[in-house]
Amino acid sequence: MANRSSVSALVERSPRASIRGRNVAVGSRVSTRTREAERSELVRWAILVGAGVFATTFAQPAVLKLPLQYLLKSDLHVSRDAMAAFFAAGALAWYFKPLAGILSDSVPLFGTRRRHYLLLSGVAAGGLWLLIGLVPRTYAALLAAVIAMNAMLVVGSTVVGGVMVEIGQRYRATGRLSSARYFVQNACVLLGGPVGGFLAARSFGLTALVGAAVALSVVPVAWWLLREPPVAGTGAAAWTRAKAELRTLMHSGTLWSAAGLLFLVYIAPGFQTPLYYYQTDTLGLSQEFIGTLSFFSGAFGLVGAFLYGVLCRRLPLRWLLALGIALSALGTLGYLFYRSGMAAALIEGENGLLVTLAELALMDLAARATPRGSEGLGFALMMSVRNAALAVSDIFGSWLIERHQVSFFSLVWLNAGTTALVLLAVPFLPRGLIDRRDDAPGVEITHSRPCSPPGDAAVGSL
Repeated sequence: MANRSSVSALVERSPRASIRGRNVAVGSRVSTRTREAERSELVRWAILVGAGVFATTFAQPAVLKLPLQYLLKSDLHVSRDAMAAFFAAGALAWYFKPLAGILSDSVPLFGTRRRHYLLLSGVAAGGLWLLIGLVPRTYAALLAAVIAMNAMLVVGSTVVGGVMVEIGQRYRATGRLSSARYFVQNACVLLGGPVGGFLAARSFGLTALVGAAVALSVVPVAWWLLREPPVAGTGAAAWTRAKAELRTLMHSGTLWSAAGLLFLVYIAPGFQTPLYYYQTDTLGLSQEFIGTLSFFSGAFGLVGAFLYGVLCRRLPLRWLLALGIALSALGTLGYLFYRSGMAAALIEGENGLLVTLAELALMDLAARATPRGSEGLGFALMMSVRNAALAVSDIFGSWLIERHQVSFFSLVWLNAGTTALVLLAVPFLPRGLIDRRDDAPGVEITHSRPCSPPGDAAVGSL
C-alpha cells in the first residue's frame, strides 16, 4: 500500500500531469472569456435591434394614429369608410416585406447588405414624416406621403428583422432576441395611445416633428453599431444571387413548415372588429376606456415578453409552442365572461400576457426556420404570412357575424377551438428546430455573409 501511494504521488507530481492540469485551467479560462465576449456582443446587437424596432414601430401611422384620425375627421370631414380605407391603403407596403428582404439579402447597397439600407431608410422615413406635415391638406396628398413613408419603414423593419435572425442563429439566441423585439414593440403600442392623444390636441406639425425624430433615431445607432465588410458584386451578379436565394427558400421544407404553423394559428376566425362593436354597442364603453383596455393588454404583454426571455433558456421550443398555443386558446375563452368594464380590464390583461407567450414562441420558430444567408427575405416572408392571415381572420370573423348571424360568444368558442386544434401540428415540425432550448448547444450555424459589430473581423465567405 505504501509503495502504491508513493507511485501515485509521483504520478500526480509528474510533468505530464502538471501540463494537463494547466491545459484544463487555461481551457476553462478561455471558455469563460469566450462566453463573456459572446454575451457582450449579444448585448451590443440587442441594442441595435431594440433601436431599430423602436424607430420602425413607434413612427408608424398605425401607432401614432390619433393625430391623423383627428386631422382626417376634423379638417377633411371624411366618412368612417374613407378613414378605414386611408389606413388600410397607407399600410399596403407592410404586405410586401419580402421584396425588401430580397433586396437586403441579395442586392448590396453601396457595398453592404444591411448598413446602408437601414441608414438610408431611416433618413428617408424621417424626411417623409416632415413632408406629411407640409403637404396640402387633401386626402390624396396625405395618403401618398403616408404610403411612401410606410415603404421606408418597411425597408428598415426588414433589415432589423434580418439582423435579428442572423445574430440569433449565430449565438443561439433567437428566443431572447425575439423577446427583446416584442418587448420594444409592446412598449411602443403602450405609449402610442397617450402620446397620440397628447399630439392630437396640438398642431399637426408637432406630430410630424415627433414622427421624424423617432424615425431618425435609428440612424446614429446604426452608424455606430452596424459595421459590415464590403460585399462585392452588383448588377447581374446580385440578381443571380437573388434568384438562387428564391430557389433556396422555395425548397426549404423547414421554412414552409414553420410558415404553415404560423398560418394555422393566425387564420383562426378573429373577432378584433366584432369586439370593438360589442364594446361600444352592447357594453357602452367609452373610447377613452377602450384605449385604457389596450394599455392593460400592452402592459401585461411586456410581462409576457420578459417571462418568455426567461423560459426560452429553460424549456425547449417544442414545449413553449405547445404551452403558448394551449394558453392562448384558454385565454380566448375568457372573453365568454366579457360582461362589464371591470371584467373587460381583467380579461384584456390576461389575454395580453398569454397571447404574448404564444406569439413569441411562434416568432422564435420563425427565426430558427429562416435559411442562413436569406435572413431578411425568409423572416419577412413569414411575417407577411402572419399579417395576411390576421387580416383574413378578422374579415372572416366579421363576415360570420354580419352574414350568418353568428353571435359574438359563438365566435369566441370557434376561435378558441380552431386555435387548440393547431396543437396537433406541433409534433410534425422538424425536431432540429424545436427540441433544444435557447442558448443550448446544437448544430453549429454558420453564415455566408455576416454583419460584424465595431472592431470585429468578418466571419464566413462574402
